[in-house]
Amino acid sequence: MKKRNESPVQPQETQEVRSDGAKKGPTPRRKDQVAARQRPLVPADRSQAKELDRKRRQEEAAKVRIGMQTGDERYLMARDRGPQKRFARNFADARTCLAEFFFPIIILFFIVSIGFSPLIGAQGQIYTTFIMYAVLLIVILDMAVTWFSLKRALVARFGEVERGVLWYGTFRTMQLRFMRQPKQQVKRGTKPEDF
Repeated sequence: MKKRNESPVQPQETQEVRSDGAKKGPTPRRKDQVAARQRPLVPADRSQAKELDRKRRQEEAAKVRIGMQTGDERYLMARDRGPQKRFARNFADARTCLAEFFFPIIILFFIVSIGFSPLIGAQGQIYTTFIMYAVLLIVILDMAVTWFSLKRALVARFGEVERGVLWYGTFRTMQLRFMRQPKQQVKRGTKPEDF
């Protein structure tokens, strides 16, 4: 069976109309309308096009940076958007947790146990290892308390907890405060009712 050549659907030509309803002039030919809309695939001045593209990317990056500092939802990454994630961020930022200082403490222990091993001896290394494990246990307990406190606060505020919000808020407490992105919007000690 022979296929019939079907022409693609063409948009209707627009006509300029005066306020009294009459046309202002003849309808432009399709060929002229298409020619007016055509843009070259490659710009004539490539160096200028690169410069304009670089400036455009810098402006977009500046908007995103400002949005991340102010917590503006339009500029946040998908993982940071939503009212529950905003609440979880504020909840984590309002708390003082030992988990925030976990990585600096571990680095300090490694420096002491490896760098100063001749000075502290074998007995000192054993004590250092026990202290390191004790800190790890305290941090795990601290994160568990944060997890359940955040869950209770989210259920009280929103009625249910979205998937991934508890991990999001709990692991935010492990970051040093100045390294957190998006930047914190509440001060330490702020109550959940206030944000």
